[in-house]
Amino acid sequence: MEKDLSLDVFELRRHVDDLVYRFRRAMGPTGQIGFKREDSDFWIYRHTHLGWIQAEWGRDEVYGRPWDQLAEQSKAGPPEGIWVNRKASKSYVYDLVHVPSGSEWAS
Repeated sequence: MEKDLSLDVFELRRHVDDLVYRFRRAMGPTGQIGFKREDSDFWIYRHTHLGWIQAEWGRDEVYGRPWDQLAEQSKAGPPEGIWVNRKASKSYVYDLVHVPSGSEWAS
């Protein structure tokens, strides 16, 4: 079943230190819609074979993905829930949380 198609903003909330990264819907460099982190050039987009991932456009190196790979994934946006991410030799666990359209946090 397709989820809400109006997803424009979501947050990745890091478990270890409560750091929050906000992502907004944007047009990627290939013309594909993805979600760009507000403070840098990091993207989460829907890969043809892998589903929603955090990666660089045009490369197959994955930096983050949903922990539950068996869950159904909407084409509209990445699934809420636990995401895992790696940065160099470190790994982090996040909660991906959709920010409702029209909320003060979506502005």
